[in-house]
Amino acid sequence: MDVPSFLSKLNQTLDRSVYTVYTVHEQKKGGEALNILIDNKSGAPIYDQIYAQIKSQIISGALKEDDMLPSIRNLAKDLRISVITTKRAYDELEREGFIYTVAGKGCFVAAKNVELLREENLKKIEEHMEQIVKLAASCNLSREELIRMLRYIMEGSE
Repeated sequence: MDVPSFLSKLNQTLDRSVYTVYTVHEQKKGGEALNILIDNKSGAPIYDQIYAQIKSQIISGALKEDDMLPSIRNLAKDLRISVITTKRAYDELEREGFIYTVAGKGCFVAAKNVELLREENLKKIEEHMEQIVKLAASCNLSREELIRMLRYIMEGSE
């Protein structure tokens, strides 16, 4: 089989297949690693996946204050994506105060803004509580029963 025929057959096979490409970028720095997983099947824009994962690692403490992030170009090269895509993710992180840029040096994790982190956590709590309320309604739990369950759980964690 000649090369053009092979490529044509390969393209037809891929067009009929459902597949996901996962790419991981790791940068070792002081024993810590920056892990980024790109899921091309998720429907979420790639810049948003990068943004969300770096932000999550900063909030969780996996990335510490003043840790250096990979350069925009190196990250784009390692993930095999556009420099514009990685720049957009970094710009969003910088706009929200999670990272800062030093000209000629690179991008670094910013000092944690306690109020910003608190707002992030409050938002997550509200989302979980909305799910709890919906689930409680599907089980016909009363408000009092739900509050009693919450009190019981909170007492157990003290």
